[in-house]
Amino acid sequence: MRAGIDLGGTKIEGLVLDGAGIALARRRIPAPRGDYDATVAAISTLVGGLEADAGPVTHVGVGIPGTVSPATGLVKNANSTWLIGRPFDKDLETVLGRPVRLANDANCFAVSEAADGAGQGAAVVFGVILGTGVGGGIALGGRAVTGRNAVAGEWGHNPLPWPQDDERPGPRCYCGLDGCIETFLSGPALARDHKAATGEDLDAPEIAARAQAGDAGAARTLTRYEGRLARALATVVNVVDPDVIVLGGGLSNLSRLYDAVPELWGRWIFSDAVATRLAPARHGDASGVRGAAWLWRPEEMDSI
Repeated sequence: MRAGIDLGGTKIEGLVLDGAGIALARRRIPAPRGDYDATVAAISTLVGGLEADAGPVTHVGVGIPGTVSPATGLVKNANSTWLIGRPFDKDLETVLGRPVRLANDANCFAVSEAADGAGQGAAVVFGVILGTGVGGGIALGGRAVTGRNAVAGEWGHNPLPWPQDDERPGPRCYCGLDGCIETFLSGPALARDHKAATGEDLDAPEIAARAQAGDAGAARTLTRYEGRLARALATVVNVVDPDVIVLGGGLSNLSRLYDAVPELWGRWIFSDAVATRLAPARHGDASGVRGAAWLWRPEEMDSI
């Protein structure tokens, strides 16, 4: 059996899947922050707990908020900065004593939704995480596309396309550049935009609730957000042309996105018609950990 581990900023989730993709066990523990050795130890403890629940685990997939550099074999581009520059997969293999695969958490999300989620049966799935950060992953034939530099799908760190005058140069991003998509479409970015426009310090669910109740300021905030998301996803369609774009993360719960964004994005998509589907994740917040387990296909496990 295979285990999937989703390493987040505040929690680590683990899940065991059988060969048919049925979940046999699931656990969640707090994530050590700022401590690399404690993170490795926590994952080892979590895998042990999963085995106690479901039986022996032979292969482990781990989704991380970053990726492994093909040049060095070390973690790069990680929001959990204590992972950067570390041979995380090798260290986990040493502690766990079994094969480990690492992948970007957005890639895991895309693989999960392509395998048996909202993108099941689609040849090309683009998975989008709209949460504390903004990420993207590509699944082709159900497998993650990582790219030559291991940055395929890193959509959140492109500039917001077709910016309006009041969107230039855009907020400073943690990556060191200005105006990245993440600085406009993350949960904190939505709250910051609303506060700048109204003076109200609200999170995304509160903004959505007020808009639903007829609050004009909240409605305008969501309208701005939908326009930015439509522009940003139009570039994905123009470059990747996926069959389906699946949204995950906290902001994917804004149900109005699934009608509003497809009504808008045709203006920027270079096609006479747009057949791309925009869909919420079928597995919700479990998609990341499921996708980590799906990094190991049953047929591969028999040969390794």
